[in-house]
Amino acid sequence: MPLTIRGVEYFTIMVRDRPGEAYALLSRVAAAEVNLLAFDAIPLGPDHTQLVLYPEDVDRLAEVAEKGGLVFQGPTRAFLIEGDDRLGALADVHSSLSDAHINVYRSSGVTDGRGGFRYILHVKPEDWAAASAALGV
Repeated sequence: MPLTIRGVEYFTIMVRDRPGEAYALLSRVAAAEVNLLAFDAIPLGPDHTQLVLYPEDVDRLAEVAEKGGLVFQGPTRAFLIEGDDRLGALADVHSSLSDAHINVYRSSGVTDGRGGFRYILHVKPEDWAAASAALGV
C-alpha cells in the first residue's frame, strides 16, 4: 500500500480519571453508529483524562454530542498517515516536516500486524498550511 496522508478532524473531552469513563463515551458513540478512525486517552494530572476522538463523520459526532449533552472541544485538525510498515517510513515523514522547519507537536502510531501502519500526527494550528504543503496534502 502506498503512503497516504490526509487531514482529519478530532474532538476532545475531559473526563474524571476513573474506570468506565472511556467505555461510557465509546459505547454512546458506537450506539450512534459513529465510526472512529482513531481514539486516544491522555492523562492530565492525577484526576483527569482527555479523551480524543477522530471520527470518520464529523457532523455525525456533533449530532451525538448535541443530543447527548456532551461538550467536546474542537474540531481541531491532525494528519492521518497510513502505509506499508517498513523501516524508515516515519523518519521520511518527519524529514519532510523538519526540512520545512515544522515541529511535530504530538504523534501516535501503531502497526496493524499485517504489514501496514497508521499514524496520527499533530502540528500547531499556525503550522497547518505549511505542514500540509510539506507533506503534499
